[in-house]
Amino acid sequence: MSVTPDDLFAFLARLGITPATATHPPLYTVAESQALRGLIPGGHTKNLFLKDRKGRLFLLVALEDAAIDLKALPPLVGASGKFSFASADLLRQHLGVEPGSVTPFGAINDRDGAVTIVLDAALMEHERLNFHPLVNTMTSTIAREELLAFLRATGHEPLIVAASRPQAAREARSDDCQTHVGTPS
Repeated sequence: MSVTPDDLFAFLARLGITPATATHPPLYTVAESQALRGLIPGGHTKNLFLKDRKGRLFLLVALEDAAIDLKALPPLVGASGKFSFASADLLRQHLGVEPGSVTPFGAINDRDGAVTIVLDAALMEHERLNFHPLVNTMTSTIAREELLAFLRATGHEPLIVAASRPQAAREARSDDCQTHVGTPS
């Protein structure tokens, strides 16, 4: 059974973490979440739930406007072959969230450690970070050090890699990848 947002907040409190949380209408894409700019400070994120050729699962967490080259990423994180988006069923099974609510907080539900958490190095330059607390009707802000402490407390030692291209080299944006499972739109 999946953890609820209240369970998540209680777990965070036991770690000494008290996120600032805003409630809002459901947000399914980065474009929709941009309406909250100015109301919620910190780095805003997108989360890509991926699997490699051998079926290993990865959650890539990056800034919302990061240009990610999924073809270049596998060797950086020890994946086999190319990445594809993992299914909604795998998302529910391992991270305990629905499409539209993909978040590193889902690591609390991955008790078997099946998902490798990958944090983009550019993301980690931000002091405060924003994520859905298991549902897309809230956004919680925590410090980057608190994110690392949370992930480690769930048994997930995150990989921090330069997954995004520098802004000047970006040719395309993937604004709607924040919560995608399956093929991107």
